[in-house]
Amino acid sequence: MKTTFDTDSILFSLLRNSAVKNAISGDIYVGDGRPVDSEDEDIVVNTIYLAQDYLPQIGTSNVNVYVPDKYVEIKGRKQKVQNRERLKELSEKTIEALKNAQVDGLKIKVESQNILVLSDIEQHFANIRVSWNIQIE
Repeated sequence: MKTTFDTDSILFSLLRNSAVKNAISGDIYVGDGRPVDSEDEDIVVNTIYLAQDYLPQIGTSNVNVYVPDKYVEIKGRKQKVQNRERLKELSEKTIEALKNAQVDGLKIKVESQNILVLSDIEQHFANIRVSWNIQIE
């Protein structure tokens, strides 16, 4: 049986060896490994559920793509807003890498994508949720 450590490693390797790695200004991390003060475009993977009793194993993981907010002027005032262009571009590259993944004995399916805010650090992130169907031990 695979563990969440395995699925995190699989996602990490897939993204590390894809075009998205060169597209981000930062790095790719597992779990809570992202530096607290990072102002880079980073990707963080984590698994939130993985069945352990039977095959096929099913589970769910997150791939979070962080992008710092950008300054814009609205009605004469500068303020920070989400960098929608970069979030879109990096989300698309990440989803493409996940959809094109070929790993023997398992299927990764992109379930959803949405944008969330981290207002305390003035960043937004694209949360890409993936599901697992693992056919082999």
